[in-house]
Amino acid sequence: MISSLRRKFLLIALASLIGTMTVLCAAIGVGIHCTTTNRIDRAISILQQNGGSFLPPESHFDPSDSQFQVTPETPFETRYFLVELTAQREIALVDLEHIAALDRQTVVDTISRIVAAGTDRGYVGHYRFGIFPREDGGSTVIVLDCFLQLQSASNMLRITVSMFLACFLIVSVLLLFLSKRAIRPFADNLERQRQFVTDASHELKTPLAILSADMGLLEDAYGKDKWLESARAQIARLDQLIKNLVELARTEEAVREGAAAALDLSEIAWASAEAFQPLAEAAGKTLSADIAEGLTLRGTQDQFFRLLSILLDNAVKYCDPGGTIRLRVFQRGRHISISVSNPCARVDPAQLPRYFDRFYRADPSRDRATGGYGIGLSTAKAIVLRHRGRIAGRYGDGVITFTATIPQTA
Repeated sequence: MISSLRRKFLLIALASLIGTMTVLCAAIGVGIHCTTTNRIDRAISILQQNGGSFLPPESHFDPSDSQFQVTPETPFETRYFLVELTAQREIALVDLEHIAALDRQTVVDTISRIVAAGTDRGYVGHYRFGIFPREDGGSTVIVLDCFLQLQSASNMLRITVSMFLACFLIVSVLLLFLSKRAIRPFADNLERQRQFVTDASHELKTPLAILSADMGLLEDAYGKDKWLESARAQIARLDQLIKNLVELARTEEAVREGAAAALDLSEIAWASAEAFQPLAEAAGKTLSADIAEGLTLRGTQDQFFRLLSILLDNAVKYCDPGGTIRLRVFQRGRHISISVSNPCARVDPAQLPRYFDRFYRADPSRDRATGGYGIGLSTAKAIVLRHRGRIAGRYGDGVITFTATIPQTA
């Protein structure tokens, strides 16, 4: 149970970290892209307003201004070209004065791609373009070389992702080493609870044994009496409850490596079904078993006998009169499933998860009538978790089904 809690703690912590860092990286990437694009679009707008050139700046450069600012060096460090199109989208004029790496044919191909894009602004490769209509029906296309800006944005995003991976690795290592310390108080508290249950059970057994012996002496001296019978019955209930609590505490412990062995679950299931067949028939109910042959896994034999006994006993007690109890044990991938179902009226599906809570009783009057304590299914859950499996209940068409799924490598 502690190892399972530690795994869940690690998974939740790492999932939270991944989610947070992914959102952060995405936000940084989108922010960088939008800022870069806005600055480039501002430069294109300035060129369009000034007839295709950068006018000398009227004020000093302000580094705090995020918008594009013209400096004396801007005309020399900004690479762009202009193309005038007719109303029929044909090239009328090409100005390559401010770019040296392109020839006329490359410009024609680039303009064809821009026209085919069908938008007024956008990217074609590492070029950003803007299309501005003229009064004569034609348009002016300004294309800016953005290779350095896009490369800078890409490098910034790459650095961000690298930092994310480094942080993830560091936090993962720290969590791996510190997770034991984080859950140690819970583990110590759980161990103290188990020890308390074990110690209390031993302390209670002695006075219960004395009380039982006293009841016997009183019966010998005064004869049988309904009050003595009631007291003896309550002592027997307390004794059984103590045994169940001790068993529950022990089943919650992890399976020790030396205690696990290869088991033939098919044989265990058949033996359990045969043991409960007379009980079902005596209660006027039918027990049918569908058990695949040759199902093996690693675990503790007495625990699986106990698991099947709890599920079958629960089904016999709460099955509707004349109903059929069905036991299925089958292979599902690398897991083995144990399923026990029976018809049962008046079940609230919303309460099914609570059936595995200690001392929970969906119908206390029925539990008292059947001698239940509300810890049978919690013990079954502890056994399944002890073998790294899972157990769940479902209800439909008047039939309640409990299914335990256990990996064969448990």
